[in-house]
Amino acid sequence: MKPVRAVKPGKRLALTGIAITGALALAGCGGSGSSGSSGSSGSSGAELSVGASYMPQPVSADMAAGFLTITNKGGTKDELTSVTSDSAGEITMHETNGGAMEEVTSFEVPAHGQLVFKSGGNHLMFEKLKRRPEQGDTITLKLKFAESGPLTVEMPVKSATYNPSTGH
Repeated sequence: MKPVRAVKPGKRLALTGIAITGALALAGCGGSGSSGSSGSSGSSGAELSVGASYMPQPVSADMAAGFLTITNKGGTKDELTSVTSDSAGEITMHETNGGAMEEVTSFEVPAHGQLVFKSGGNHLMFEKLKRRPEQGDTITLKLKFAESGPLTVEMPVKSATYNPSTGH
C-alpha cells in the first residue's frame, strides 16, 4: 500500500544513527494496543480503528519509534495528516525505501483496508522526548485525519527487543 507522496523538502535521511537503527532493527511489528473509532456509522464513510500499537523502549533519551495499525472498515478512504503527543516535542511520519527513511506529511488509509506502521516500513518517529519512556509506560497519542474526527491511542512501551508473535 503506497502512502500519499507528500514529502517535506530536505527531509530524506539515511538510517545511520545508532538510536534510530537500534530502535527500528530491534523492534518487531504487531503487539497489543488500544483502539478507538471515528467516522460515519454507515458503510459509505470511513470507519477507523487503531490496534497493535507499541513503542520499543528507546535506546536514545530524545528519540523513539512507534508502530501501529489503522484499520478502515468503511467504504471511503481517509488520510492520516498528523500525530501528536504530550510526551514528545514532535512526531513525524516516515516511510522506508531502500534503507533510507523519508518523512511524509500524510498517509492514505484506504477504504476497506489498513495503514500499517511497522519496523522496516512506515513508522512514527517521536522527536524531542520530554522524558525517556520506560518499559511498562503508556504514551497517549492523538491521530488526526483529513475527514474523520481524531482518534486517541494508548501506546504501551515494550522492551527494546520486543518482537510480537503475531502481527504483520
